[in-house]
Amino acid sequence: MRFAELVATSRTVAASSGRLQKIEALASLLRRAEPHEIEILAGLLTGTPRQAPLGVAFSAIRSARSSPPVLQSQMSVTEVDAALDMVAAASGAGSSAAKSRALDTLFSRATADEQDFLARLLFGELRQGALEGVFLEAVARAAGIPSERIRRAAMLGGALGPIARDALVNPAALDTLAVRPFQPVQPMLAESVGEVGGALQELPDVSLEYKIDGARIQLHKAGDDVRVYSRNLRDVTAAVPEIVELARALPARDLIVDGEAVALRSDGTPRPFQVTMQRFGRKRNVEELRRTLPISPMLFDCLYLDGAPLIDEPLDRRASSLASVAPTNIVVPRIVPASAAEASAFFSRAIAAGHEGVMAKARSSTYSAGRRGRAWLKIKRVRTLDLVVLAVEWGSGRRQNTLSNLHLGARDLVPGRFVMLGKTFKGLTDEMLAWQTRRLLELETARDRHVVYVRPELVVEIAFNDVQESPQYPARLALRFARVKGYRTDKTAAEADSISAVQAIYREMTGLDPPVRAGV
Repeated sequence: MRFAELVATSRTVAASSGRLQKIEALASLLRRAEPHEIEILAGLLTGTPRQAPLGVAFSAIRSARSSPPVLQSQMSVTEVDAALDMVAAASGAGSSAAKSRALDTLFSRATADEQDFLARLLFGELRQGALEGVFLEAVARAAGIPSERIRRAAMLGGALGPIARDALVNPAALDTLAVRPFQPVQPMLAESVGEVGGALQELPDVSLEYKIDGARIQLHKAGDDVRVYSRNLRDVTAAVPEIVELARALPARDLIVDGEAVALRSDGTPRPFQVTMQRFGRKRNVEELRRTLPISPMLFDCLYLDGAPLIDEPLDRRASSLASVAPTNIVVPRIVPASAAEASAFFSRAIAAGHEGVMAKARSSTYSAGRRGRAWLKIKRVRTLDLVVLAVEWGSGRRQNTLSNLHLGARDLVPGRFVMLGKTFKGLTDEMLAWQTRRLLELETARDRHVVYVRPELVVEIAFNDVQESPQYPARLALRFARVKGYRTDKTAAEADSISAVQAIYREMTGLDPPVRAGV
């Protein structure tokens, strides 16, 4: 299959406002694919290529994107996949240059539309409306299989690509999938809610847990054999030997548990997420890291225990099963609140202990792996900053013809200058989209293919979870989980928050000095 067919389908899906139209466009493409191409299509069309993470720097993508496009590309999807293999395989000394060369070669063979798709894929900004839920429905349509059977298979099988291939090539293989150790399942996800009271109204029969801001892990055990999987189901066992040792000591023969891995300070409070992630980003010096940055499991769910799958059991039973095999010091604190006051006090204790907030979970809910539903709700402490819009990108899908993805900047120490901290398109209502499109076009100074650059005058209040180190931006800082709360038309750009305020938040959260700004 030519890569241009995939890109054309992606554009069709992005331009379609209806879910059924998106599903049919994807199903049509899948019907035309060769068996060996299906896994590749699954990764590219859902924004998670088979080789992820690729470890490519922002500057390398931007440099490759500047290659002159060809008028007519003959690249196949397998050739693109092979090029991404080369990018992912580059390691050690000189790997950055090798990745850049591989990307330059790939982009130099692509048309303008193909370059655009590749750049958005690599930047993690595909946003074409073909994420996993829609893609799974398309697989079901193409294979003529009930969608619930496909969703169940994806939940148990973990990786989406092989499930799509089996559905289209060997449907009988879907029935062999079951919950068993060393076959990781997709993690259950949660939706956000603004406050504890709202969660209690939505889920009257509820339990609350501390929300741990760590690295999601799934721990599997069969006898003395233990493996640990990450949120995206990568085997990270070698990176966390102390968790492996703890798991071996648990009084269960066979076990699958869900939880977080978190680096703790000496007083028991959690270190920032990005500090915890240092334990997963390095393959060498694990023992030295274990000594200087110990990591602990914080478990909250049990999916399998001594031959019994539990994912279809209610949360209360899964929680009691976990409590029967795990000591309390590695189990996330949990209560069944008797009143709103008790729930609010529990939230306050979670914040005082250094955690993000709490999780509210329906006690009767089953474990719906891989799905984001309203049976689990997260309530987090919110920080806000008043930032300036520096540029904005045109939207896609139902946001087509509106200016959607905001480029956000803090006020620099030099008057009239701003420092970019990231982008967000989250939190915008239809009314806000319409208003900001009109207003930002009035402030336009220049534009390229997808970005409109504007005079830095419009101030927007941004909610976010924390500030993390990022090599992508000049201040080497970025906001994590940024979303729009509203526009501050009462403020001028000179009244926006400064980069010093952002650095102070980073220092407060990490106990570290902020990174040195690029070019300083």
